[in-house]
Amino acid sequence: MSIKIDPINISKAGMAEFQEKLRLQHEASMHKELEKLLTTAKGAEQEISKKDFEGFKNLFHRFLQVKGPSVKWDKIHKPPEDLIHPYDKIKAQALPDSVAASLNKLVVVKLNGGLGTSMGCKGPKSVISVRNENTFLDLTVHQIEHLNKTFNVDVPLVLMNSFNTDEDTKKILQKYTHHRVHIHTFNQSRYPRINKESLLPVAKDLGMHGDHADAWYPPGHGDIYASFYNSGLLDQLIAAGKEYIFVSNIDNLGATVDLFILNHLMTQPKDKRCEFIMEVTDKTRADVKGGTLIQYDDKLRLLEIAQVPKAHVDEFKSVTKFKIFNTNNLWISLAAIKRLHEQNTMDMEIIVNPKTLDGGLNVIQLETAVGAAIKAFDNALGVNVPRSRFLPVKTSSDLLLVMSNLYSLDAGSLTMSKKREFPSTPHVKLGSSFTKVHDFLMRFESIPDMLELDHLTVSGDVTFGKNVSLKGTVIIIANHGDRIDIPAGAVLENKIVSGNLRILDH
Repeated sequence: MSIKIDPINISKAGMAEFQEKLRLQHEASMHKELEKLLTTAKGAEQEISKKDFEGFKNLFHRFLQVKGPSVKWDKIHKPPEDLIHPYDKIKAQALPDSVAASLNKLVVVKLNGGLGTSMGCKGPKSVISVRNENTFLDLTVHQIEHLNKTFNVDVPLVLMNSFNTDEDTKKILQKYTHHRVHIHTFNQSRYPRINKESLLPVAKDLGMHGDHADAWYPPGHGDIYASFYNSGLLDQLIAAGKEYIFVSNIDNLGATVDLFILNHLMTQPKDKRCEFIMEVTDKTRADVKGGTLIQYDDKLRLLEIAQVPKAHVDEFKSVTKFKIFNTNNLWISLAAIKRLHEQNTMDMEIIVNPKTLDGGLNVIQLETAVGAAIKAFDNALGVNVPRSRFLPVKTSSDLLLVMSNLYSLDAGSLTMSKKREFPSTPHVKLGSSFTKVHDFLMRFESIPDMLELDHLTVSGDVTFGKNVSLKGTVIIIANHGDRIDIPAGAVLENKIVSGNLRILDH
C-alpha cells in the first residue's frame, strides 16, 4: 500500500510535521494488517500471536521514530576499571562452603533458536555432533548433570527455541528423561518480515508452511526478556527460589557454569547487588567486528558495529582503543528482568537486518540483542574472562578445532590439552569443499594431530588420510581440477602443498 500525501501540504508544513504524518500512517497501516492476520487463526495460536504482535508493534513504533545513529561518538568513553573485573582476581577468591546454595539459585539458559543450515545440516544446530558423537545439546546436558550430581543441587536447563527448532528439539529431549537435569523450553516470538518498500507485512495469514515459510522470523536473542516473561516460566522459576540465569549461545562450547563468577555475583554488597554480568574477553584481529563495552551517560553499554557512524568504523575495529568484546555469556537477575519488563524500560537498540527472499523480494527484519539491555540493569559489571570461555562453533573450521586433540573432554566440558605448549588456538581456514558437515567428515579419515599447529589453510579438493600430523604453518591448495590426498601418517611442518603435489619448505 502506498501512502499518498498532498504535495501542496508538504510545502506548507515543516519537514518534521510531514515525517510525523508519514510515520503515523505507516503505523496505522501496519496495525490494520496485523489485525487482519489475527483473524486467520483461532484459540491458542491466536492468543500467542497476539502477544507476539504486541512486542512487534512496540519494535516497529520505535523503528519508525529512529533518526540517525543511536550513539554520539564524542560521548563514548572507556569503561572505568572498577566496572570491568579481571577474572584472575575473581578466581583468586576461595570458593565458600555455600557454593551449593548459590548453585540452587541458578538457572542455565541456552539460546537454541538457530538452524544448522549454514553448516549444511537440517534441523536445529544444537543436534550437530561436535565431539565423540556428542551434540551441542548432549554436552550441555552432561555439564549440568555433572554439576547437579557433584554438589547435590538442582540447576535446571532452559532452552529458548524458535518456531524453526521447537518441534525437533522437543522430540530429542525425550532421550534425557533419565538424566539428573530438569529441562524446560519456551519459544521466541514470531514476527512478520516487512516489505522494504511498503513497510507492511509480507504474510497473508498466520500459516508457516509452503509459500508462507519465508514470511516470518525469530527477532534475535534480545527477545528473550519478553518471551521468557510471556511464557510464564520466569514467574515459575522465581517462585521456586531461583535468582539468576546464566545465558549463552548453545554453540559456544566454552560457556560452562563458572563457580567463581557465580560466587562473585552472589557476594556483591547488598546495597550494590549486581543485576547483570557480561563476560568479555580480549579482542584479537579476528574479533574486530564484535560488540564492545563502553561507558555512555554514566552507564555500561554494549556498542555494536551496526551502531557506529561510518566515519568511526575503523576506530571501532581498532584493537588498541576497544580492547574487549562481548562473548554473549551473561549472568542476569530474574527479579530484575521481571521488573524491567513490567516497566517497559529495556530500550534495546534496534538492529535492522535486510534480507532478500527467494523470489527476489527485499524485506527487513527488526531484531534486538540480549546484551544491549545491560544499560537498563542496576550495578552492571563486565568480567574479563580467558579466551577459553569463548569457543563458538560457527563453521567447519571451528568444528575441526574442537574435534581435534587440542581439546580434551571431561563431563561435557572441553578444555585445552595440557600437551599444547601455548594457550592460543591455531588459525584454521578451510575452503568451500569443507563447508557442509557431511563433506567435511568425508575428507578426514581421522582428525589430524594439531597440538603444534599455528596456522592451517586448505583450499580445493583435498583429503586427509589417517594419523596425519600438522605443525607450524601449513597451506594446502589444490588448483581447480586437481586433487590432493595427504597420505596416512604424513607429517607436515611449515609446508606449502600446491596443486602439483610439490612440497615446499615454508
